[in-house]
Amino acid sequence: VQLQASGGGLVQAGGSLRLSCAVSKRIISIGVMAWYRQAPGQQRELVATVTAVGNTQYADSVKGRFTISRDNAQNTVHLQMNSLKPEDTAIYYCNTIGPRKYDWGQGTLVTVSS
Repeated sequence: VQLQASGGGLVQAGGSLRLSCAVSKRIISIGVMAWYRQAPGQQRELVATVTAVGNTQYADSVKGRFTISRDNAQNTVHLQMNSLKPEDTAIYYCNTIGPRKYDWGQGTLVTVSS
């Protein structure tokens, strides 16, 4: 299974970005999908999850600012990021949850300037 994240870039604090993740497998069969991020020198952290029927959960640090969604027909997962902060700067990845993950791929870099 290949995971292709895209949509990152450089944005000023307070701005918005929309990330997309194209999955090479029917995501309805995968179940829960998630976005993760890894800031420089930090461990990868879970940002948001979405179940097959659209139930969502968020890390406290992004709650109220980020929205995760999925399109089961297009096998894509999205992350709408609003009110971005410099501390949101990281490489963002999508993947499943649980101990068995697919290859992480390159991710997409989000840089938020102050």
